[in-house]
Amino acid sequence: MQPVADSQELLSERALSKLKWRCRRGLLENDLFIARFFERHESRMTVGQAGAMETLMDLSDNDLLDLLLRRKEPEPAWAGAEVVALLQLMRADGAQRPAISPSS
Repeated sequence: MQPVADSQELLSERALSKLKWRCRRGLLENDLFIARFFERHESRMTVGQAGAMETLMDLSDNDLLDLLLRRKEPEPAWAGAEVVALLQLMRADGAQRPAISPSS
């Protein structure tokens, strides 16, 4: 039996890789929000945030997009504080323009 991880513990590289694979979506818009989140936060992502991301990934693509675009708010029945906090980060990151790389 494995010990229970602290929710503030940093996510291992292997767990992060698995999570990123799990986060691939059918809607490009969702993928953009998720990619921007990982670009900014993957190096300090916690076990708790990974669990919250798993909860969001259980949603349909359209339900996830509605949450990311603030068309609706998460339901307290399934969304705990970590899900709400992660969603706020994803919304903020998705609203920012991606970094533009200089032309060669």
